[in-house]
Amino acid sequence: MSKYYLFFTRNILPQPNVASLVQVTHSANAAANLGYSTVLAYLGKNTFNPIDFLHPFQPQKPDNELVKLYNIEDKLKVAPLPMPWLVDRFGGKWNNSSTIVSKYYLPFYLKKHTKIVHTRDWNFVKAAIKNGIPAIYEQHHHEAKKFEPEIIQSPLFQIAVTVADTVRDSMIENGMPPEKVIKLPNGFNHLFMVRNPAAAEDWRKHLLADGSQHLVVYAGGLYSFKGVDMLIDVAKELPEIQFAIAGGNQSQVTNYQQLAREKQVNNIKFLGYLPQSQLASLLQAADILAHPHCLTNAATFTSPLKFFDYLASGTPIVVTEIPSMIEFKSANITANWCQPDRPDIFVATIKKTLENYPRKIEGYAENINFVREFSWENRITKILSYVENIW
Repeated sequence: MSKYYLFFTRNILPQPNVASLVQVTHSANAAANLGYSTVLAYLGKNTFNPIDFLHPFQPQKPDNELVKLYNIEDKLKVAPLPMPWLVDRFGGKWNNSSTIVSKYYLPFYLKKHTKIVHTRDWNFVKAAIKNGIPAIYEQHHHEAKKFEPEIIQSPLFQIAVTVADTVRDSMIENGMPPEKVIKLPNGFNHLFMVRNPAAAEDWRKHLLADGSQHLVVYAGGLYSFKGVDMLIDVAKELPEIQFAIAGGNQSQVTNYQQLAREKQVNNIKFLGYLPQSQLASLLQAADILAHPHCLTNAATFTSPLKFFDYLASGTPIVVTEIPSMIEFKSANITANWCQPDRPDIFVATIKKTLENYPRKIEGYAENINFVREFSWENRITKILSYVENIW
């Protein structure tokens, strides 16, 4: 009987615009690429059919939508777990997806197929350990919950992983033993390194059709704290440069398009959410990639998920000096750093970057070489170095 390295998320897949699901999917994909027999389990469709609940764990190849959205490869298997039609629609302990997965699917169907669990769902970690399954836990944001001693002191609890020192500190304050929690940055999908000169040129022809010579690209969530509002102000001061924003749902895109019109900014285009297969060539098409994150509480723990994708593209970067990014400031990369929350300084830094780092079709080698160590595969390897007597 096959036993899997089981990744689990209590979410439906695929979902665009959800960074945490990108992280989970790429982690599972990396484990599979490393040769581990890996399954990514997630909430599947709601169903009335009782037969679905008799055989809920059916590892299979991911469908085309999942592959395209997350740029995953053919070694990973997925297992959408069927949910009763009324689940999560009403209150009650026994009518939620967490209970169904942890109290029913895990002990009766998943346990016999699982070698180790890897998840950001604390309830699933607890259920795994209570069922004798080793577990790896990830927590990327501050949470108020206290960690139960009987779980974190169990020899089955392998390691907790976070992406920021501040979150590690808060986890320790909530009971996690310091020796059981490590900080590791997120990673990047190695397919972002594959050069796509023809697709990149198509992006430039499309986005620079009005005669602009330079293209600045931002890819990420459409939120004020990520600096999108500021980037509109920056674009207004640089009318000779075309700006392109990738990310966000339709409502967010519409709202930001309206904000740009209100500010009379005509040189910024909102592209909406792009599958990662399209995003890679867009990043390579840019003269500059913008990382304008504001100095908010989130800036103390936000993971450089986008930053690593930027580096893998080989494109010069303008990045604000927020706490979670400072460790990379001394790196040998093609990037200019500037004070956050200052559109005037961001404008000046874009001008400086265009002067000092002209676009290279092949990308800047120092960025590409530096980011290699931050692949998802290397991250999984480091995590598994803390796992004992499993493989």
